[in-house]
Amino acid sequence: VQLQASGGGLVQAGGSLRLSCAASGLTFNSYAMGWFRQAPGKEREFVAAISRSGGNTYYTDSVKGRFIMSRDNAKNTVYLQMNSLKPEDTADYYCAAARAGWLPTTTPAYDYWGQGTLVTVSS
Repeated sequence: VQLQASGGGLVQAGGSLRLSCAASGLTFNSYAMGWFRQAPGKEREFVAAISRSGGNTYYTDSVKGRFIMSRDNAKNTVYLQMNSLKPEDTADYYCAAARAGWLPTTTPAYDYWGQGTLVTVSS
């Protein structure tokens, strides 16, 4: 199983980025998907999750109304559209896959992890 995250970069506060995560080696539509982030010196935290079909999403409070998670099961890819970015959004962003039938928000619930993609938001 491979999860390949991409799309990170440097952006000014108020700007936008779209992260992508391409999955291979698994039956993609059998997995809920999540995005997590980890800032320097901090624990990894939940950002967003999407159900197997894409019909349901869940976000941590700090990104609600600014981030949108979606998936394309035909392309085995999930996305995280990040708008109105703030300096506190700066972190390594990780995608993850979970066999769970719900929308997991904790790291142990996820079975596979990709490498991080760095998002830096300047003030």
